[in-house]
Amino acid sequence: MRSIWSGLTRRAVGPGEIAADVLRLIALACIPLAGIGWGPLGLVSLAFVAAAMVIPRLLHVRPALDIAFGVIALVSVWSSVTDLYVSVRWWDIPMHFLMNGLAAVIAVLLFARLRLIADPQRLPRPVLAAVLVTTAFGLGLAVVWEVFEWFGKNFIDDDIYVDYRDTIGDLVWGGVGSALGGLALPVLAPKPERATAGTA
Repeated sequence: MRSIWSGLTRRAVGPGEIAADVLRLIALACIPLAGIGWGPLGLVSLAFVAAAMVIPRLLHVRPALDIAFGVIALVSVWSSVTDLYVSVRWWDIPMHFLMNGLAAVIAVLLFARLRLIADPQRLPRPVLAAVLVTTAFGLGLAVVWEVFEWFGKNFIDDDIYVDYRDTIGDLVWGGVGSALGGLALPVLAPKPERATAGTA
């Protein structure tokens, strides 16, 4: 636990970590912008994403994963806030595929670091375990997002696009992206020395 919280205050090292921190600052700046231009739902959406973007820093993940997660998270949430998913109907496919895959990997790394689940890479069949666990996490996160959209439509803004076929498609593509994220978990996971940094 101590090593996780040390990630919040540690100094960024190298251009990759600095770029990831710049993305986090951009996400913070976007919160009031979304609230002013797109109302309460926009503000809540950006605030949620900005908070989620801190998790890779806490986990000391590789800069490439940190940057990819930040970029896709910002693109995904702005696509939702600005209704790009409605005007460009196919756009949600790559977004759910990429966002779910990256978010599932981050979630698995977080829960494994907190010792709430076994580290898939330390199990007898690490590849299969990583795929199964990451897919399960990804589908769970996809369901949470769809519930958030349903809640937003019914209690915040009736203009939010929610459709049965769209919801099922989002879950399917999110699951596929998460499965591929599980396959890539050994590459995306932090190096051992980075994961244990700050434990002394």
